[in-house]
Amino acid sequence: MGKIDDLDVRILEKLKDDARKSFRDMAEELSVAEGTIYNRVNKLREAGVLRGFIADIDYAKLGYDLTALIGVIVKGGHLPEIEEKISEEENVSAVYDVTGEYDAVVVAKFKDRSQLNTLVKKLTAISNVDRTYTMVVLNVVKENHGINLE
Repeated sequence: MGKIDDLDVRILEKLKDDARKSFRDMAEELSVAEGTIYNRVNKLREAGVLRGFIADIDYAKLGYDLTALIGVIVKGGHLPEIEEKISEEENVSAVYDVTGEYDAVVVAKFKDRSQLNTLVKKLTAISNVDRTYTMVVLNVVKENHGINLE
């Protein structure tokens, strides 16, 4: 894919704000042809810039009001396979390689402490996981994975 230009960024911003917005509406708002929007969105998808169209769900309203950040320390060179295994857990929403005291940080959501306890015990039982450190989120100030592209 070539360079991302201003129109691509403006299209991404529109989709970030409302992924259900029609190509026709975006074309009108951006003063371009509907076919241009269609072609640009396809180009962004093929390049892997636009990975999908997802719903913005308030998990707390579904009972998942316990969020935990879990630092994981791994023995030896086993980080990639351990991260892959952790990423398959259903309550896990993110797994990051990080610098500092931990090798990875896991973000997960739960309905109750029992679910959190179960996951932490699963993590510590994984071969080559040295230890974990769990931080429970007390208050969500901001939880939005999108950033301003402009």
